[in-house]
Amino acid sequence: MQGSHQRVNTRTGHVVVIGGGIAGLAAAHRLLGTGLRVTLLEATDRVGGKLMTGEIAGTRVDLGAESMLARRPEAVALARAVGLGDRLQPPATATASVWTRNALRPMPKGHLMGVPGDPAALSGVLSPAGLARIAEERDLTPTAVGDDVAVGAYVADRLGREVVDRLVEPLLGGVYAGDAYRISMRAAVPQLFEVVKEGGSLLDGVRRAQERAAARQRPGPVFQGIDGGVGSLPGAVADAVRAAGAQILTRTPVLGLTRTAEGWDVRTDTRVLTADGIVLATPAWSASTLLAAESPAASAELAGVEYASMALVTMAFRRSDIAATQALQGRSGFLVPPVDGRTIKASTFSSNKWRWVADSAPGLFVLRTSVGRYGDEDHLHREDAELVDVSLRDLADATGLAAAPVDTEVTRWIGGLPQYPVGHLTRVARIREEVARLPGLRVCGAVYDGVGIPACVASAHRAADEIARDIGGVLAGKITEEIIDSPPLVEGARGEAGQ
Repeated sequence: MQGSHQRVNTRTGHVVVIGGGIAGLAAAHRLLGTGLRVTLLEATDRVGGKLMTGEIAGTRVDLGAESMLARRPEAVALARAVGLGDRLQPPATATASVWTRNALRPMPKGHLMGVPGDPAALSGVLSPAGLARIAEERDLTPTAVGDDVAVGAYVADRLGREVVDRLVEPLLGGVYAGDAYRISMRAAVPQLFEVVKEGGSLLDGVRRAQERAAARQRPGPVFQGIDGGVGSLPGAVADAVRAAGAQILTRTPVLGLTRTAEGWDVRTDTRVLTADGIVLATPAWSASTLLAAESPAASAELAGVEYASMALVTMAFRRSDIAATQALQGRSGFLVPPVDGRTIKASTFSSNKWRWVADSAPGLFVLRTSVGRYGDEDHLHREDAELVDVSLRDLADATGLAAAPVDTEVTRWIGGLPQYPVGHLTRVARIREEVARLPGLRVCGAVYDGVGIPACVASAHRAADEIARDIGGVLAGKITEEIIDSPPLVEGARGEAGQ
C-alpha cells in the first residue's frame, strides 16, 4: 500500500454502510445515536440510487420513483425525521385509467392487485367472455398452492387469463417491471397469498383480504409525494447523517471485504477502512461479488437474482398546445397491458397528479412514460430520440395527443428492479442464514423485503438494529484502528439528488 498511514483510535464501534441508495442512507440514519461511528461509502458521484430529481424545461421533476406508499409508516416517518414533514403531499388526483382493448377505461375499484372480489368491478375492462369466466370460479375444484405460487398462473387458473393479462399484469408490472406469470404471490401480494392458503373461493378470499385491510387501514392518504420531488429525500437524509457526525464518501467504490480477527477490512481503490460492523446495501450482483470470498453460499444465491431494466421518458408540453386533448384532463395517468403489444407500459400525467409540479410550472404540462419490462428490454437500446418518438406515437393512439414537447429527458435504469419469482422469499431466507454466519455483517435493500421505498427503509432498519445489537456495548472501551491512505479522504460534493 502506497502513501503514509495514520492510526485513528476510536472508543466506539465503527460501522461501514456500503451503498448510498435509500436503504443505505436509512441504515446510516438509523444508526445515529447508538454511540457507533458510521461511514457510508457510495461508488457513484451521488447518493439516492433510483430516487433522483432533475430539470425539464426549467422545472424540477422526479426522474425516478415519484411516490411513497403511506399505508406503511417507514418512508413517511423518515421524511418527517429529516425535516420534510411540511413538504409531504398526497396526489392531487388518483383517477387512473387502463389503456385496454383500444380505449382508456377507468381503473376498476374493489380489487386486490387486479384480482376482483366481484366480477362486476372489472366491467368495461374485460370482455363479456372474460367476465363470464370469472363468475365460474366458485364452481371450480380448489387449486393447491404449496409454499408459493406465481400470481399470474394461479389467478389465470381460477379466473381466466383475461383478468391477468388486462389488469393483474399491468398493475404488478408497474411495481416490479416483471412478468405476472413468474412473480411470487407470497412475496409480491402476501395478503392474497394469506387468503389463498386458507382455501375456498378466490373471489371470497379477496373480499376477506379487503375487509382485513380496511380494519387495519391507517387514516390518511394511500400514497405521499414530496413537494420538490421524492428524489429530494436522499439529500435530506444525507444532510441529517452528516450533521450527526457520520461521513458520507461518494466516488468510493468498495473492491473487497475481508473478515479479520478484529472485525472487517473494507478495501476501496485508495484506502482500507477497518470496521466492527458492515451494512451491505447494494444490488444483488454487487453484494454477490463482495461476499464471494467470505460467504460463497450467500454469494451464489445473490448471483441468481435477476433484474429488469426500464427507461422513463419525461416530456413537457405547453398547456396551450394540449388544452384540446380531453383525455389528458383530470386523469393521473394510465397503465398498459403488455398483451396489447404497445411499447410504453404506463404514463403518468405529473402536472395532474402532483400539485407541486403544476404550481411550479403553470404554463406547462409535464408527463412521463415508462418503457421496458422483464424479458422485453430491446427498446432500451434505442436512442433517446427514438424512445421519445415511440412514446409520442403511443400517447397519440391512447389520448389523441398531437402536440410536440418543448423539452424531453430520458432516464435509463439498467438493472433497476430485482425480480421476485416463485421461491424468492426462500432464497432471501437462505441468504440471511448464510450472512448471519459472518459476525458483524447484515444486508438490506430492494432485493430482500420489497422494492418500494417503505420496504427498503424497513429492510435498512432491520439491518441497522441487528448490527447495533450485535456490536453496540460489546465494544465499549475497545481500541480499533483505521488505516487511511494519504491523500486525505475527499467527500463528494453536495450535489445529491434533490439538492
